[in-house]
Amino acid sequence: MNNQLTILGSGSAMPTFQNSPSGQVVELCDKSFLVDCGEGVQITMRQLGIKTARLYTIFISHLHGDHCFGLIGLISTLGMMNRTQPLHIYAHPDLEKLLRPMLDYHCQDLPYELLFHPINPRKREVIWEDRTVTVESIPLKHKVPTCGFLFIEKHRGQEPRKRYAYCSDTVYREQIVEQIHGVDVLYHEATYTERDLDKCKKHTHSTAKQAANIARLAQAGKLVIGHFSTREDDHNIFLDEAQQVFPNTVLAIERTTIDL
Repeated sequence: MNNQLTILGSGSAMPTFQNSPSGQVVELCDKSFLVDCGEGVQITMRQLGIKTARLYTIFISHLHGDHCFGLIGLISTLGMMNRTQPLHIYAHPDLEKLLRPMLDYHCQDLPYELLFHPINPRKREVIWEDRTVTVESIPLKHKVPTCGFLFIEKHRGQEPRKRYAYCSDTVYREQIVEQIHGVDVLYHEATYTERDLDKCKKHTHSTAKQAANIARLAQAGKLVIGHFSTREDDHNIFLDEAQQVFPNTVLAIERTTIDL
């Protein structure tokens, strides 16, 4: 069984030649989950040979465009591929309101059922589960209601359960440490470095050092940082800053896979 994380996009709001907006595929217990869906996500999935037929559930952390502009295209493409399996989307309730006019205009005859599940980003709760996996919301603090997602393997015989935490756009927030304590892998946004701390506060993001400190306090196994500012072409400056606090840090490099 391959439990892994595939990075589809790790840039911030503006797409660049180097980075696409946010998107990840989490594979856990033979299930595939899409986490955030910036524009271009479906193209990267096809390039990597990720089978969209296995995609059952999508989790959207918040409604800034770089985290959800790819949804309508993906929904339409799945229809053209004659998908019949229902597709479940978990997000802030406003997402359905925003997508409904486009769905009614462009996707009137979908061959599959599209199901929206509203979540409260400000509340920690179990938002999805089956007999092998539980997904909890992680309340974060950003300009709009935002949450991360904690994926927990329920049963693994004598082996430790796998746990993966995705912490999207947020200010430094030690309140999440207790919930994500001991995760095998933590993804945490690191839009800026400490030299841009003023921009970090203004735009309600985190620095690489702050992300590393969350990983250190949470005693995570590995830290993955992403959502890099377009101001920086060399992402190693984020890595160097984070590794000074939490050595087992890696960059969220697009089109790469990380074991959970």
